[in-house]
Amino acid sequence: MKKYSRTEKYDQNWIAEHWMGPNPLWLLEELCENLTLRPGMKVLDMGCGKGLTSVFLAKEYGVTVFANDLWISATDNLKRFREAGVSDSVFPMHAEAHALPYADEFFDAAISIDSYEYYGTDEIYFPNIYAKLVKPGGQFGIVVPGLTREFEGGCPETLKELWVGEMFSFHSKDWWRRHWEKTGIAEITACYDMEDPKGIWWPWAKWAAENFDKEWGEGGDFDTKFLQADTNNDVALVVMAATKK
Repeated sequence: MKKYSRTEKYDQNWIAEHWMGPNPLWLLEELCENLTLRPGMKVLDMGCGKGLTSVFLAKEYGVTVFANDLWISATDNLKRFREAGVSDSVFPMHAEAHALPYADEFFDAAISIDSYEYYGTDEIYFPNIYAKLVKPGGQFGIVVPGLTREFEGGCPETLKELWVGEMFSFHSKDWWRRHWEKTGIAEITACYDMEDPKGIWWPWAKWAAENFDKEWGEGGDFDTKFLQADTNNDVALVVMAATKK
C-alpha cells in the first residue's frame, strides 16, 4: 500500500481513538496532493467527525479550518482541538449540511472526507448550497466510498445481502465527475480511484470488529463482512478535486 509520510507523524493510537471510518488522514493526505493549500487560507472541513482531519489541515498546511459536523458536538471537538494545540486556527461548528451558517464566497476551499456522500448526491446540493460557499477560483475536494462501476443492473449477488440504504450513495468516479461538471460551476482537476482501497479500509474494519460493539452496540463486524464479500472488487475510494469557475 502507498505510504503517507505526513500521516506517519501522527500517533496511531490517537487516530484510532477518534476515527469514524477508514483512516481519514490517509484519505486527506491523498486528496491534498491534488490541492494547493497555503497558510492563512480559510478551509471548510465538512463532516469533520471528531476533528482528525481538521487538526491535520491546520498543522500540515497552516490553514484556518472551520470544522463542521452534525453528529459530533462542537464543544467536544473544541476540547480535542485544545489538546492538539490548534484551537487558535480550528473553529468547531455544529450544523446540518443544508443549514450551514456561512456567508457566500467565504471559503478558499471546501474539503470533505468520507462525508459528502451522505448529502452531496442530491442534484441541487452542489450548485445551490455547497458551491456558493467558495470564492471564484477556490477549490473543492472530496474523498468518498464508491464503486469501480455503476450497478446499472442492480446490486451484484456478491454484495446483495449486505447492501444497505446508505450504500445507494456509492457511485463511480465517472458518475461523480459528471455530477459536478454538468453544473457548469466547477472545473474538475482530478478524479480517480485510490490505489488498494481494501488495504486502506481494512485497518478500520478490523478495529471496528474488535471495538465497535463496546462503544456503539452491535454491528462492528459489518465492514469486514462487506469487504470479504466484495470478490468482484467493485468497492472503491473515489478522490475528486475541482476549481470553482
